Amino acid sequence: MTDQVQHKKTLRQRDMVLFTVSAILLLDTLTAAASVGAPSIFWWLLLGMIFFVPFALICAEMGCAYPEQGGIYAWIRDGFGGRWASRATWCYWVNTAVWIPAIFILFAGVFKQMFYPELSLAWQIGIGIALTWLAVVVNVITLDVGKWIPNLGAILKIIIFLAIIIGAYAYVQDHGMANPLTFETLKPDWGNSMQYIPAIIYGMLGFELVSAGSEEMRDPARDVPRSIFISGAIIIVLYLLGTMAVLAAIPAGDINLVEGLIDTLALFFGGTPAGNLFVLVLGIGALYTFFSNGVTWALGCNRAAAEAALEGELPKVFGIESKKLGTPVGAAVLMGIVSTIVLVLYGFMSGSNEDLFWSLFAFSAVIFLLPYEAMLLAFVKMRIVDADHPRPYRVPGGLGAARAAAWTCIAILALSIVLFVYTPGEGLQWPVLAGVIITLIIGEFVIRFSENHRTR
Repeated sequence: MTDQVQHKKTLRQRDMVLFTVSAILLLDTLTAAASVGAPSIFWWLLLGMIFFVPFALICAEMGCAYPEQGGIYAWIRDGFGGRWASRATWCYWVNTAVWIPAIFILFAGVFKQMFYPELSLAWQIGIGIALTWLAVVVNVITLDVGKWIPNLGAILKIIIFLAIIIGAYAYVQDHGMANPLTFETLKPDWGNSMQYIPAIIYGMLGFELVSAGSEEMRDPARDVPRSIFISGAIIIVLYLLGTMAVLAAIPAGDINLVEGLIDTLALFFGGTPAGNLFVLVLGIGALYTFFSNGVTWALGCNRAAAEAALEGELPKVFGIESKKLGTPVGAAVLMGIVSTIVLVLYGFMSGSNEDLFWSLFAFSAVIFLLPYEAMLLAFVKMRIVDADHPRPYRVPGGLGAARAAAWTCIAILALSIVLFVYTPGEGLQWPVLAGVIITLIIGEFVIRFSENHRTR
């Protein structure tokens, strides 16, 4: 038996709400969704009802019924065994190791826009690498300290979203809407706009993340569902109103994935010394939120990977913990190494910051969605085979409603995966598909190696 480090009970309900908001509410998702145009409002409303709410309810039930360290890993392990849990955790971890460079490249792009317009892509990659290793440092300190990174990030995100919403209201009074919101404009083009569904779904995932640190929560059975419901309401309202605000300012075809946020803030508040200063302050706040995004996901994913390693399903190096702090040192350092390599390799292959961001995002997104399919299938199975297990919270409507909610989410995730790999009008995205296949093959090798060298 491996000696386990006693984890400190440091997470309050407030921390869990802010942690979840920090994980899910993404400023880059706001600009990506707004670039769809007015139909993005339709997609937020539709997917909010048929995916976001059911997914939140399922995570609330799983989080309080099975409050185990490791979160999504533990749930899939309980449903399908360690090997399948490790496959999901491998994808979960690899996604974060690739997505962190994407969000830090976004940081560098906004930094360039605000302070150094002539900053080269090489220097932007250097910034991304520096932020990566700073995130590693945060991951190896205790959550009673590290939690304040996502907590502050969540507060700043809410402030920035509210500023954009209020600014849009004032702007529209004088200038009108850059993208009119009418019944005709809101109606989606089912052929073209469906390709943007994955970007919106991507911005709705992460409720399960806080459960990865359950042993550090004071009362997970009570606090997990409450924090999910509170954070979910905050997130969906701000996403919806924030997207409308960006569309108020900039024609959809002109929205830049990297620079769209600052462009919007400058349009609403810039033009005077006081206004320009306000834009600068909000921009610096946005930069911090990009860093806190990376930290938040790394905190959850590294803990899931460490739990898999401690059970012998991933290499032992993932399970190396600080003897004093109980934090996942091995998984964090490995994530830093992989993220650095990804930044350098993709940097040589990309012509611009936006190209680099999108390349990293598309590849990581497919890897990201796969574990959720396994998690939802585990929920369906555990509801049947472990029906008598205490569940302080249950998805309303009985077993039939719970299964319907899960299968609806499974179908929408499957559609999102297909649309990331196959873009309507452009065809099959071979680099994305090849990257996913190679990742899965490497993961299978790693898992089998770990099982064969497991300490008996």
